[in-house]
Amino acid sequence: QVQLVESGGGLVQAGDSLRLSCTASGMALITKGMGWFRQAPGKERAFVAAIDWNGGATNYTDSVKGRFTIFRDNLKNSMYLQMNSLKPEDTAVYYCATAPDYDLKLKPSEFQYWGQGTQVTVSS
Repeated sequence: QVQLVESGGGLVQAGDSLRLSCTASGMALITKGMGWFRQAPGKERAFVAAIDWNGGATNYTDSVKGRFTIFRDNLKNSMYLQMNSLKPEDTAVYYCATAPDYDLKLKPSEFQYWGQGTQVTVSS
């Protein structure tokens, strides 16, 4: 059974940093593209960042470029999202997801497995 578990969320102030982690069990992530998405109250789930199987390619939504960094450690079967200079508009539940193959995917429909999410709340 494939399971993705996110951790690292919390309540922080604007300008602070957080690092989200996503660890998989039941599957090896090394051959999978992965991504982070977020969903704010009353809004649809939105793309945040994506990474290919070995970290050679990444993609970010414009609002987080220069502030967030996606990276992975395939030896630990994990992926991370370093979030710096957090803003109140970053408040959301953050989800990690795996793609069915090795390259970059950007749309939620292109991802196969999802975690349960971790709450990030940024106060002003």
